Amino acid sequence: MMKVHIKKHELRFEYLVNNQKYEVLTDSNFNNQHCEIQYEIKEDTSLELLIRIIPKCEMTLQSLNLKDSYNFNQDDLIFVNGYQSWTDSKEFFVNEKMKTLSRLAHTLLPQYQFDKYGDYTFKKSSNKAGDFHGYTYGYIRRGNLYQFIGSLSEKEGYTIINTSVINNEIVIEKECKDLVINSEYPAFKLLFISGDEKFVFDTYFEKMSIKKPIAQAMTGWTSWYNYYQNISESIILKNLYALKNANKNINIIQIDDGYQTFVGDWLDIDLNKFPNGMKYVSDKIHQEGYKSGVWLAPFVCETNSRIFKEHQDWILRDMNGNLVLAGSNWSRFYALNLELEGVKDYIREVFDVVLNEWKFDLVKLDFLYAACIVPTRTKTRGQLMCETMEFLRDCVKDKLILGCGVPLGPSFGFVDYCRIGCDVGLDWNDKFFMQYLHRERVSTLNAVHNSISRRQLNNRAFLNDPDVFFLRDNNIKLSNTQKETLAFVNKHFGSLIFTSDDISLYKDQHKQFDLTMVNEKNEILEVNPNRMGMIEVKYKSNNMKYVAHINLSSKSILDLKAYETKVIEIREI
Repeated sequence: MMKVHIKKHELRFEYLVNNQKYEVLTDSNFNNQHCEIQYEIKEDTSLELLIRIIPKCEMTLQSLNLKDSYNFNQDDLIFVNGYQSWTDSKEFFVNEKMKTLSRLAHTLLPQYQFDKYGDYTFKKSSNKAGDFHGYTYGYIRRGNLYQFIGSLSEKEGYTIINTSVINNEIVIEKECKDLVINSEYPAFKLLFISGDEKFVFDTYFEKMSIKKPIAQAMTGWTSWYNYYQNISESIILKNLYALKNANKNINIIQIDDGYQTFVGDWLDIDLNKFPNGMKYVSDKIHQEGYKSGVWLAPFVCETNSRIFKEHQDWILRDMNGNLVLAGSNWSRFYALNLELEGVKDYIREVFDVVLNEWKFDLVKLDFLYAACIVPTRTKTRGQLMCETMEFLRDCVKDKLILGCGVPLGPSFGFVDYCRIGCDVGLDWNDKFFMQYLHRERVSTLNAVHNSISRRQLNNRAFLNDPDVFFLRDNNIKLSNTQKETLAFVNKHFGSLIFTSDDISLYKDQHKQFDLTMVNEKNEILEVNPNRMGMIEVKYKSNNMKYVAHINLSSKSILDLKAYETKVIEIREI
């Protein structure tokens, strides 16, 4: 059995005291004039490691790394969990290269702020084959044997798992640069497990005391991927009645971006689009027997918003006092400072109106990463994000949360549903030059990869939202087989199955729609990628076992010479 030799680790700890830099290298308990380092190891069917730093004076952390040797095999698969929902995440072969912010993207940063969507401002990537880094949890897989490493807490800072195949080493890093501490600091709370897929992930969430989600799997319709911001009351009701009249098996209608005047001004409704207000539309949805959902990005505001013009004191500022941009969407948008009570009071008011006056059942909360885009003197990005998710849960109470654009670890146990991939597009992999930008870009191909690769979170951390599937013929560039692949992956790997299609325009798509929207008892038994870009999925559905082969390579189906006509082939086993 493979095993990380954690007892042979080396801790490298760098810090400042009175602007003087110090470095500690140790593999056991340590004590000097500035601090004490304590180790605690628990070992049963897994191994838990807790490392505490107890300062004797005020210290400013510079880096914390736990290094261990590891003998990689050429057939190993290395899973990399990306920084947030949209970041590409998958099992890599040892000689593959993980993408980073490209040179093209760097030239466009002043205009498009691509670096704000991911970890590019605080984590460097070597851009070398065999060098990978991921967040919160990861594993090395050899066949069906998983060597798992997971953080049991991100409250003290993000846990970054670095793997270097060339150097045969694993370095576990705490994201804590410039954090000031003067009391006990739990630097690492780590879990190491060897075993099969089910065992390691069940054990991980059990050790974190994350209870299985109580929310139910749902199917539904959302406005974004057909109408984008060009929505209106009439468009929502038209699709609502089309679904109802066709007796479609869905649970929820979700109104996405476009109902508000500007992003940030959530209670300022565009009355040209929604003349009767949002409660009216929510009531109409309820009258037809569906739950109602609405989209918000609660921690940001765009340049054109009233909030930005009237409350620049609410905007997050960097160490130089500059307002912090969080991205380039809309008229460009800024992060709100969640450390200010005035900001929290405003957000509480928004949720009170949306949930208790407008009576929405679910809020899709987007661009949540903005809450931790800049750390404070005494709080890491991880701590800010964890506190933010607790705050959101307190605001929303027992209504449903769909998290999106969020670092996943802090969301465990706090959201009911969570996007686990980037936005799908109206084509397979966007324009060729967009593929050279950043890891959070819109891409149906990347979304499919993420849905498959983050499958283990489903029904453990939350219910997975793989984003939407399409069957329509209008306003789309996906081929029929690509649509089929997307629908299959969403159905079998997700628990929140959405479409944005106007089904009144369907011709012969109704049967596929109904099959995709049926909540069946599906169980993924095994997933095996190969170096040609084919993924074999063994699964059980209604007590029958099947195998599906999915082509996610950049090569044509004929080049692969394995399957003649289909992007996806399914057969009973």
